[in-house]
Amino acid sequence: MATKQRLQTGIPALDDMLGGGLLPGTLTVVLGATGIGKTQLGISFANQGLAEEGERGILFDLTARGDSQSHADYAQRLFGWELTQADIRQQWSPEAVWDRDRVRRDCMHLFHDVGRRVTADDMGPDAWREWKYEQAKRLDKAIAFFYGNFVHGVRRVVIDGVEPVDRAAESIQFELVEYVYGQIIRKECDWLARDLFRVHYRENADRVAQSAYDRDQLGSLLMATSHEVMLDDLISRPIQSGDVLSNANTIILMGKVRDGNKMSRALYIAKHRGSACDESIMPFVIEESGLRLLTD
Repeated sequence: MATKQRLQTGIPALDDMLGGGLLPGTLTVVLGATGIGKTQLGISFANQGLAEEGERGILFDLTARGDSQSHADYAQRLFGWELTQADIRQQWSPEAVWDRDRVRRDCMHLFHDVGRRVTADDMGPDAWREWKYEQAKRLDKAIAFFYGNFVHGVRRVVIDGVEPVDRAAESIQFELVEYVYGQIIRKECDWLARDLFRVHYRENADRVAQSAYDRDQLGSLLMATSHEVMLDDLISRPIQSGDVLSNANTIILMGKVRDGNKMSRALYIAKHRGSACDESIMPFVIEESGLRLLTD
């Protein structure tokens, strides 16, 4: 059986720690406190797609606070990359999928206007029903966003904006991640096309076959914010039922470490199933050019 081509992160020292990079067809979770450097890592991974697959990756922002994760600022500053935004309010039509100029967009902020609601406990019964109805409508747009990018050569996905909760099983965002990963990213391309086109599938069947892609070549990076700030606390963090970490192939933890009377940043690869990896606790810094591991 042929060995799958690794997906490099764009950070050579991290790729070395990962045995050459991330494994396509799997989910990688990057977990750490807000401001630790997760988004810079995600942008680097997405940008690296241009060099390896000829297309940059896409960014799927689940932030529900009303703002975004500063993806556009990081992309422009680090790589001169002007992000294009999918308009969640725009009416979608089936034929748009085949028009690269209309459908190829770098990012989608699915819930930019819903306010801060990340657990079921935040809502009463009426608000919960309204949320599920709105979610269903927007997920149709998400299917179009993912499929439209995949058929035009995109092979990398970064899911960002997942906020910390006390119990992962109660998180609306984790529920959405499970749906997007299992029912969109990991779905066979022709079946995802059926979900998208529905009654129009038959008339698009030939184009679907011509534009088929291999789901096992897609790489997914989930950036999740933790309550824990210190790397030691993240390493000892128990995995709860419903926790997305339990299903991840690779887990990268990013946190603060104490260095004498100073605090610094470090990362640790907690899991990298199917591959050898360096299990060192590796210090890193955030510079104008992005994230740099201190390997010397």
